[in-house]
Amino acid sequence: MSLPTMASPTLSPDSSSQEALSAPTCSPTSDSENLSPDELELLAKLEEQNRLLEADSKSMRSMNGSRRNSGSSLVSSSSASSNLSHLEEDTWILWGRIANEWEEWRRRKEKLLKELIRKGIPHHFRAIVWQLLCSATDMPVKNQYSELLKMSSPCEKLIRRDIARTYPEHEFFKGQDSLGQEVLFNVMKAYSLVDREVGYCQGSAFIVGLLLMQMPEEEAFCVFVRLMQEYRLRELFKPSMAELGLCIYQFEYMLQEQLPDLNTHFRSQSFHTSMYASSWFLTLFLTTFPLPVATRVFDIFMYEGLEIVFRVGLALLQVNQTELMQLDMEGMSQYFQRVIPHQFDSCPDKLVLKAYQVKYNPKKMKRLEKEYAAMKSKEMEEQIEIKRCGVGAPVPTGISSELATQQ
Repeated sequence: MSLPTMASPTLSPDSSSQEALSAPTCSPTSDSENLSPDELELLAKLEEQNRLLEADSKSMRSMNGSRRNSGSSLVSSSSASSNLSHLEEDTWILWGRIANEWEEWRRRKEKLLKELIRKGIPHHFRAIVWQLLCSATDMPVKNQYSELLKMSSPCEKLIRRDIARTYPEHEFFKGQDSLGQEVLFNVMKAYSLVDREVGYCQGSAFIVGLLLMQMPEEEAFCVFVRLMQEYRLRELFKPSMAELGLCIYQFEYMLQEQLPDLNTHFRSQSFHTSMYASSWFLTLFLTTFPLPVATRVFDIFMYEGLEIVFRVGLALLQVNQTELMQLDMEGMSQYFQRVIPHQFDSCPDKLVLKAYQVKYNPKKMKRLEKEYAAMKSKEMEEQIEIKRCGVGAPVPTGISSELATQQ
C-alpha cells in the first residue's frame, strides 16, 4: 500500500482573522444539574488537578530559564501527588458505577465522563469501558467469529510476517508459538475475511494487539470491527489510503497556522509531514510511545475519535520546536525516534493537558476535508487526461519504510 502524493494546504490571507484554527467556545453545560454532590466534588478535584499540572508545567519552564524559582514546582508537584492518591481511590469506585449505569452516564453526565476518560480509564475497567464506548457489546458479527477462523484468507502470509514484529518485547507476544501471536493472527485473519476490500494493512496489528492485552479475542474482534466502521480507521487502511492523505493535509494546515517557523524549517530540510506523522494516524501513537502513555491516548480516542491524534501530534511539535529548529533532516529523524517517545513517561497527564491547549476547530477541519476532496478530484481528472494522451502518471510515495522505522 502506498501514500498518495499530497499537496500542502495554503493559508488564505484572511484565514488568521476569520477561519483560524481556534478552540471552540464552550457553551454552559447542564451536566452539573445531573450530578450528585459527590460527583460534583470529584469534578472539582479533577479540574483542580488540571490547574496544578498546568502550574507545575509553567514553573518547570521558568525553572529552566532561572534556578531562582526552583521551590515552586516542588510545592505544586507534591500537592498534585497528594490529590492524586485520593482521586485514584474515588475514581476506582466510580468507574464500577459508570460501567453498571452506562446509558445514564452517556446521556446525562457527559462532562464528568469526558474528564474521567481524559484522566485515564483504570486498567481493570478498560475491557468493558472500551466495548461500551464503541457500542461493541452485542454485535452479530461475534457469532461469525469461530466460523471465520475455519476459513482461509489470501492475507495469511502477510499477517504471519507482520505479527512477529508487533510488540516483540511484550511478554504476551514473545515467541513464535506464543498465545499472543496466535490470537493476534486469528483476529487479523477474521477481519480480512469480513472486509475483503481492506483485507490486511500494516499497522493495524498494533491496534488489535492492544485490544488483546485487555480482552478475549472474540471481544477484541468486535471492537476492531467497530473501530474500522465508525472511527475512520477503515478509510485510513483502504488500499488507496486516501484518508491518510486527508489527515496529513489537515495536520499540515495546523502546523502551518500554529507553528509557522517550524513549518518553514521542515520545508527547508525537505522533512515531509508523512515522514513522522503517518504512523501517528495509522497506529494511534502505539508505535511512538511506551504502552502506558499510548494507552492513555487510546482511551481518549475511544471517546473522542481522531481529534486526539491531531492534538497530541501538534502538542509534541510545540514542546520540541526549539530543539527541532536546530537540527537537519537526519537529526530530526533521530530526535523523533529517540527523544520524543519518552518525554512524558513519568507524567502522561501533562501530555493530555498540553494536547487540550492546542487550538482545534472542527468546522475548519471539515472545510479542509472538502478542499482536499476537490483537489484530489481535479488531480484524478488530470491523470485521466494524461493517460488519454499516453503519458505515464507519477508513482505515489510509499509509507512502508516509515512504519518500519517506528517498529
